[in-house]
Amino acid sequence: MRGVALFAIAIAAQAQSFEVASVKLVPRDAAGLTSISPPGSVRFTATNASLDVLISLAFGVDSDRISGMPGWLDSEHYNVNAKPEGDKGLSYEQLRPLLQQLLAQRFHLAVHRETRDVQGYALVVAKNGPKLQAGKGSSPHAYILPNGLQAQNMSIATLAGMLARPAGRPVADQTGIQGNYDITLKYAPEGTAESSLPSVFTAVQEQLGLKLVPQKVPVEIVVIDHVERVPTEN
Repeated sequence: MRGVALFAIAIAAQAQSFEVASVKLVPRDAAGLTSISPPGSVRFTATNASLDVLISLAFGVDSDRISGMPGWLDSEHYNVNAKPEGDKGLSYEQLRPLLQQLLAQRFHLAVHRETRDVQGYALVVAKNGPKLQAGKGSSPHAYILPNGLQAQNMSIATLAGMLARPAGRPVADQTGIQGNYDITLKYAPEGTAESSLPSVFTAVQEQLGLKLVPQKVPVEIVVIDHVERVPTEN
């Protein structure tokens, strides 16, 4: 275990918060499909969302990087309707401190972060060097598709984070490459037996001039110290 950084999300005097927010427990016999408002929406809404989904969104980590979850965390569902101050839509990154504060207020969520070494991949430069196209200066954005990914004006560190999903394990950027790039990567969909596209590992090497090398990498874990099942009243 490395670099343990403790912090409580309980009452942060200077934390940002939503202007108005409603959080309601959904009866188990009424739960349905989960939906989350897209980034840039004027209001943040989550329908039939489990608390592990909300914590994942609030802290920017996948649910497998949340530790200390009580047994009910992924089985209870909630409806959230919250409005930030102003009329400008916020990205998920901008929403995170507001969501963290909301979870602290309504669920009395307290967590700490730990950095642990886990089996994953290091993203390094391949033998013949990188094949990267410099970003054209557009607003950074990225998409993970079933058969690949596209990123505009993104850093290689961000690319490494995106590769974690198709690679199936955490990926750490060890290329040393600075700057932002426009990236298009095409690979076979996960679980597809027959495809004309290469695996994500082959695609990274052939199309980007980079390489995924198996090794232990440091990963940040969000550890739940306390959380309550029923949210406080709106």
